[in-house]
Amino acid sequence: MRINQGDGIDPWTAKRTLSERPEIDPSAIIRESEFGRYTYVGADCFIADTVMEDYGYAMGGNQIAHATLGKFCNIASGVRINPSNHPWFRATQHHFTYRSRSYGFALEDDAEVFAWRRQDAVAIGPDVWLGHNAIVMPGVTIGAGVAVGSGSIVTKDIPPYAIAVGVPARVIRFRAEPSVIEAMQRLCWWDWSHAAIEAALPDMRRLEMAAFVAKYAR
Repeated sequence: MRINQGDGIDPWTAKRTLSERPEIDPSAIIRESEFGRYTYVGADCFIADTVMEDYGYAMGGNQIAHATLGKFCNIASGVRINPSNHPWFRATQHHFTYRSRSYGFALEDDAEVFAWRRQDAVAIGPDVWLGHNAIVMPGVTIGAGVAVGSGSIVTKDIPPYAIAVGVPARVIRFRAEPSVIEAMQRLCWWDWSHAAIEAALPDMRRLEMAAFVAKYAR
């Protein structure tokens, strides 16, 4: 039996049309965050203190905090970015020391711990792909065009256009030769206008990076 639910979690199978206004699933919880044009946040996401730049998406079941996500950032289901560090250096790591009111204590919640977490922000460059259930640990920077394999745990910075997999994630190769990677970063196609990207879309579909750079390098 062929079934078409019509409005599924996946924006591509649902064939929904994104727009200048961010699309946020009603089940998502958003706190103190900003979203650019053509952005999408799927079901059951929790996003706090984060900037998602133009054309980025989080497919669903994502937890993201204290992060900047570059344009065209691709976040698969189940990805977690910047999971909260606990104060391991204290006598106890438990919530009650900084979320004290929640446990019936008179002491105010500890703002120092929350400020410490914000300082360990994550920065993810444009056109990055984070595979299903990947985890990006606090303080990590991921360069433009990186691909992170499903289930990987990123504990260290990853250079542009690398492919990184594993626990902990390690670079297994790069998506192109160094000269092409440098040219792609100079090209910065992700900063082009919507119209310019639309005009180049046929070439983005059919050309590999080296050919694309050769055609569009200025």
